[in-house]
Amino acid sequence: MLSGLFSVIAWAWRWLRAPFLLALGAAIGFLGPYLFILDRQVRSRFDDLSWQIPSRVYARPLELRQGLPLDPETLVMELDAARYRAEAGARQAGTYARDGARFTIARRGFVWLDGRERERRIAVTLSGGRVGALADADSGQAIGPVRLEPARIATLYGSEQEERRILSLGEAPPLLVAGLQAVEDRDFKSHHGIDSAAILRAGWANLRAGRVVQGGSTLTQQLVRNLFLDRSQNLLRKANEVLIALLIEARYDKRTILEAYVNEVFLGQQGGQAIHGFAAASEFWFGRDVRTLGAADIALLVGLVQGPSYHDPRRYPQRAMTRRNRVLAQFFETGLIDEKTLTAAQSQPLDVSAAGALPRNRYPAFLDLVRAQLQRDYPDAELDSAGLAIHTTLAPSTQLLAEAAIGKAFATLGTRADAVEAALVVTGARDGDVQALIGGRNPAAPGFNRALTAARPIGSLVKPFVFLVALAQPQRYSLASLIEDAPVDMPQRDGSRWQPKNDDGRLHGAVPLVDVLANSWNLATVHLGLRVGVDRVRGLIESFGLGRTINPNPSLLLGAVELSPLDVAQLYQYFAADGHAVPLRALRGVLDAQGRPLARYEVKSGTGDYVTASRLVTHALQQAARDGTGRAIGEAGLGHLRAAGKTGTSDTQRDSWFAGYTGSQLAVAWVGRDDNKPTGLYGSTGALRIWIELFRRLPSTPLDPPDGGLETVWIDPESGRRTEEACAGARPMPFAAGYAPTETRGCAFDRLRQWLGSDRTSSDEPSR
Repeated sequence: MLSGLFSVIAWAWRWLRAPFLLALGAAIGFLGPYLFILDRQVRSRFDDLSWQIPSRVYARPLELRQGLPLDPETLVMELDAARYRAEAGARQAGTYARDGARFTIARRGFVWLDGRERERRIAVTLSGGRVGALADADSGQAIGPVRLEPARIATLYGSEQEERRILSLGEAPPLLVAGLQAVEDRDFKSHHGIDSAAILRAGWANLRAGRVVQGGSTLTQQLVRNLFLDRSQNLLRKANEVLIALLIEARYDKRTILEAYVNEVFLGQQGGQAIHGFAAASEFWFGRDVRTLGAADIALLVGLVQGPSYHDPRRYPQRAMTRRNRVLAQFFETGLIDEKTLTAAQSQPLDVSAAGALPRNRYPAFLDLVRAQLQRDYPDAELDSAGLAIHTTLAPSTQLLAEAAIGKAFATLGTRADAVEAALVVTGARDGDVQALIGGRNPAAPGFNRALTAARPIGSLVKPFVFLVALAQPQRYSLASLIEDAPVDMPQRDGSRWQPKNDDGRLHGAVPLVDVLANSWNLATVHLGLRVGVDRVRGLIESFGLGRTINPNPSLLLGAVELSPLDVAQLYQYFAADGHAVPLRALRGVLDAQGRPLARYEVKSGTGDYVTASRLVTHALQQAARDGTGRAIGEAGLGHLRAAGKTGTSDTQRDSWFAGYTGSQLAVAWVGRDDNKPTGLYGSTGALRIWIELFRRLPSTPLDPPDGGLETVWIDPESGRRTEEACAGARPMPFAAGYAPTETRGCAFDRLRQWLGSDRTSSDEPSR
């Protein structure tokens, strides 16, 4: 019988030998080159394993110190922006507890420009709109200034739109590394890329459950799918998966493979951004560093590997809970956690953050400025994919309050707000840091950025610079100097006449310079500008390096020059910074993907050549904000800020401006129409309203009266001479030290008149 069987086999082999050998040869001839190509692709990817890592953009860290202007609502804004959660006791990093004006903040650790800041619990007591006390929340000991973690405000993605943070195995929690293998690939350390036993085990488990409950793919196969293959289901793709897995295992050690998996695995989605790797997933789902996660949180992340969409803990919390607890049970079965830990972890809530931790890049106007300043040093490709940490000057609470201020101001304008746009720039008064920047009425909408690119006539905002040129000559001019507010009639090149008017249509005669600026009288300003020289005024403005063409004609003296709100902020920063030219900055520094400093953007102010003259201008602008064109500030209850500011209105009310500063902030507001049609608004009825709404809520330091290099004497405003405090109409006036008037005007006549009036009044009283 056996001989017959062998005969059949021999007969079949004679017929099949040739086709078999031909097929075998063809397979070898094809498979050899194919494996060679696959091997080259594998080595190319793994020998220089790298990803496009998005760069992250951060706000400035809030530095708490005693005396800092801060109220509870603003502090909560800052904590919310940095994704801190309110939690009783604030024991876990990334949480805070509030008891009235007392806060306990469990600060996360973070990397700052001068090194790593460790986790710390801070007790903050606010009092009277300021930081009253700072202490270590654990020891109770008083502490000095302390930074809070900066809020992440944007992400600059490359072409892949992938959110990822690189995590080495040495940095990963041991339970994450071991638990991943226990759940997804228990034989990872011993197989060579594929695991036949696991495939059989998974098939039996799925057959018993009647659905897919377990996969048979190794971690290496899963990595292959993420790095090399699409999501199609066919035999060719599966064959490629097996071959590439075998090649990877043949060439690379297990640690390299596992580290690549930990950073590549897909674990979630937010809009167009895919979440890859456990470090990014920890931030996305929990708002925390992966190194701070406990057993329950690690189990949830490991459980998501099976299907991030199906087990999404925000959309399907019950599914996620069931999956997490099953993973915890596997941790227990493999001896990774004990029974006590299992019981405690399974009883915990999911504790995921309410929304994704990826910011929506909701400050597009500010980010335009950041990109513009960054592109001087970094190409776009490096910005979008090098994993940089970009630290900016944005103050989240100031930005939010600025956005709200525009909305509130426009709500009061009624129909006049139709088709009207706005822009707003807020900076630190002394350091030039751009704290907030808004490019339109809809701050979250990208597009035309009016704060940077809308160059519009600035109107009377130019006048303080005319006065600065004059007051820089203390031997000729002071705030008490008299100048005629008289008609102006000058020929133009086209044969017409330039005949400007005052807004009130009146002539005011001989008036002191302080009143000219406070009341924004046009004619007196033109006469002053013509005396000091239009070219000198133009040269002063050009010295700020704005890159704009400055009008050389006398109309410059009344604001016939087109600047953007950011340009105006740069000009007025000079006064806010006490007579020092301070360049505006949106950047503080850049760190590389490993947290090493690449660049610091320090502010170097000018030498302050006109400090005294600048202080005199500030005094006049404080009068403008108190009694002149900006008196609505005091009427709004903000007189305590002692702000300095100037309104501006272009011809036929096309542009409404206000630039004003306190001791800690400068804000420049613009209101106008994109089609350049009249708005029906003056500086005081449009832009000033935005400024007022902002400073109603923005914690700010009052502006101290200018001093240093000045002396104050009592002046008779009608003559500009020194007088006595008791004289009628006498006003205190600051002068450059050594240049106060020496001529006096007594008030004997005033006293005689007062005496006569008093005597007449008493003689007219009836006798008793």
